Amino acid sequence: MRVLLTHTPRARDQYYGPRALAALRGLAEVVLHEGDAPLDAAALVAAAAETDLVVADRATAGPAEIFPALPHVRAFLRCAVDIRTIDVAAASRAGVLVTQAAPGFVTAVTELALGFMIDLARGISRATRDYQAGRAPEVRMGRQLSGSRLGIIGYGAIGRNLAGLALPLGLEVLVSDPHVTVTDPAIRQVGFEALMAESDFVVCLAVATEATENLIDAAALRRMRRDAVFINLSRGNLVDEAALAAALIEGRIAGAAMDVGRAPDQMPSPDLARLPTVIATPHVGGLTPPAIEAQAFDTVEQVRAILAGEVPKGAVNPESWTRRP
Repeated sequence: MRVLLTHTPRARDQYYGPRALAALRGLAEVVLHEGDAPLDAAALVAAAAETDLVVADRATAGPAEIFPALPHVRAFLRCAVDIRTIDVAAASRAGVLVTQAAPGFVTAVTELALGFMIDLARGISRATRDYQAGRAPEVRMGRQLSGSRLGIIGYGAIGRNLAGLALPLGLEVLVSDPHVTVTDPAIRQVGFEALMAESDFVVCLAVATEATENLIDAAALRRMRRDAVFINLSRGNLVDEAALAAALIEGRIAGAAMDVGRAPDQMPSPDLARLPTVIATPHVGGLTPPAIEAQAFDTVEQVRAILAGEVPKGAVNPESWTRRP
């Protein structure tokens, strides 16, 4: 059995790691992508021509045309949760199994959310920039987390973890998620409009779907208080970036922090990230060794299951998998 690992060498070091690669090699012959750029459709077809499985990083798409062009490929394994760039319907028509990794980054992203909250509340990055530029920082009143109100949009694994850490810190927690019923009596479940209007910290953790495209638009931002801040740790397409920029420039909200945006690889858009009231990181919320290894080893276990003729955990379209080993 031959497996193509699509990560570039740099991405392989950061987003897969030597331990997981060694484990994968213990199961199958591994073909590595050695180019500096992600594989486009044509390059992917060429690289995977003689392989049975593709383990794809998030930068490698799975468009419809590759599946009939790769008759030997039995499964397309995404080493990430986000499979929106994989044409699952086309894979299913070709009998190719598609999988996604489990969200091993929950703790890492939750910790970054708390870091963003503290930074925005106390002006850490702002004061640091001033000192580094030789300016005397303006002394401003900060906000304590204790006694503040945290609004979480999307009560999935990260939202639940963040709420669980916020409550002992003394924050009041509001949650908006139409698909979940919150049973914790310490958490108040409210509608989206109420959350935007009442929260000191608005943290966007909703799943990216057609329904949530531009969820944070001009109307939503107008509901926020002038001293409230917005944090996005989900996906860039949930935010109308022009509306967010206008709200920040006009001082209608106090600040924003983001690890994602509409730039390539879901990174924050530079025009938005350079605003003085914005804190931005380059899509590194899940970039910690435990988080990366969790997802990489998840694909190793998926390969192990496929070799045993089993449907692996994380399978998206098992009912259409006809190219079984």
